[in-house]
Amino acid sequence: MNTPEAEPRTGPYADTAARVWNGMRTLVLDLHDKRDEVCGALGMSFIRAKALRRLAKGPRTMRELAAELSTDAPYTTLVVQDLEKRGLVERTVHPGDRRAKIVTATAEGLAAAALAERILGEPPAPLLALTGTDLESLDRIVTDLLGTHPG
Repeated sequence: MNTPEAEPRTGPYADTAARVWNGMRTLVLDLHDKRDEVCGALGMSFIRAKALRRLAKGPRTMRELAAELSTDAPYTTLVVQDLEKRGLVERTVHPGDRRAKIVTATAEGLAAAALAERILGEPPAPLLALTGTDLESLDRIVTDLLGTHPG
């Protein structure tokens, strides 16, 4: 399968941007990846934990959940069946479309999702070791990159 190569980004700071991006990826995905910790704490694969975290935000149809997880319908069904067997979610018939199912996190599922969020949200030691000034600068930069400004 031929896949088009991504065109290199250009600009006066392209090399610096690439170095920063690779550093961020290494920091988050290689050195301080919390996915294994979440899987161990919950006793499930990360895709199941991810599904549970999505469902903790509110009920979803199976189709909506599959789209959010970027998984196909059969795989999403397997994930939900496993979560249902564990008592973490329940499926009900959609009131407006009897062919569709709505998936909702149970109280136990909400607690498991909250544990996953606590683990994922815990800053790594190198970040906690930064000075207040550095943290404030980094916060401003990340907020700008995300387009989220405190109101």
